[in-house]
Formats: sequence, C-alpha cells, structure tokens
Amino acid sequence: MPATKNPSPDATEPSADSTVGKGRPTPKRKEAEAQRRKPLVPGDRKAAQRAAKARSREIRDREFEAMKTGDEKNMPLRERGPVKRYIRDFVDARWSIGEFFLPIAIAFVFLTALVNNSPQLALGILVALYGVIFATVIQAWLMSRKLRKQLVAKFGEADGLRKGNLMYGVMRSLQIRRSRLPRPMVKRGEHPR
Repeated sequence: MPATKNPSPDATEPSADSTVGKGRPTPKRKEAEAQRRKPLVPGDRKAAQRAAKARSREIRDREFEAMKTGDEKNMPLRERGPVKRYIRDFVDARWSIGEFFLPIAIAFVFLTALVNNSPQLALGILVALYGVIFATVIQAWLMSRKLRKQLVAKFGEADGLRKGNLMYGVMRSLQIRRSRLPRPMVKRGEHPR
C-alpha cells in the first residue's frame, strides 16, 4: 500500500497565506528611471519662484529673530556652537576703542570741516585720528592674543583655534555694541569662565 503524504504545518513549503519577498515584481530599469524623473523647470515658474522666495524669507526672519533673542538652535550655522558663544561673551564683556571708532571718525570729519581755514588745527585733528586708529589696532591685537590663550585653555588647540575664530572676535570688537548681532548676552564686566 502506498504511503500518503500528510503535510504538516512545519513543512518548509510556503503556505498560501504567507507572502514571500516584497509582493510585487521588480520594476524594469526604464520604469524606475521614469518614476524618478522630474522636470528641470517647474510647470509654473513664477509660482515656484514665489514659493522659494517665501521659504528663504521665512528662514531669514527666523534666523534674525534668533540672533536678537540668543536662540542658538535657529541661528545661522556660522554663529552656533560653544566656541562662538564664548568668543561673543569674551568680546561683549569688555570695553573696546573699536566700538567707538565710527562715532569718533564722524566727529573728526566735522571738526576738519570746521577748522578748514587753519592748517595747523586740521593737521592736529588728522594726527589725533591716526592716533585713534593706531590705538584701535593695538587694542584689537592685544585682545586677539588674550582670546587665543583663553580659547586654547578652554577648548584646546584643535577646537579653539579653528580658522576664523580670532578674526570673528576682532571684527565683533570693532562693531558698535548696540548693533552687534547676535545681541550681547552678557553685561560689561561679566567675563566668561
């Protein structure tokens, strides 16, 4: 008598209710490329341009608001990070001749116009202006040296002295305090640790 096979549930053959693979045939290369293809130029160029401008305006507004409030998550990438924050606090905690340079230069221009008839006074004013410029450069150089030491001590040579960090601090020290962005978050004399 021939033996009949009785299939058991443990059989290696797949049952009708279980699916094998992904359940659909692999698309041909031509079909896959056709699905990924997008037009180079959108159908409505003006609408796409308006949408792009609105997106970029929204991003700029969010970044500007973050620069005013100190929200580091939404600041531009060049302003983020503990090193940049430390540099800003280091510069904002001290007085600088550079932040007063623009008002001083405007005052010297007016004084030069007033004493136009007296060459000796005009020469004196010009020498004083060059003295202010020289003092600003010397103070910026001294500040950058001190900032360099502080950055190396706090963050190490690799992170603290990345390209542009010292110039970032020097340029910030030359700006009028009220016009600095991101806004100063420390008062004068509150030196960072």
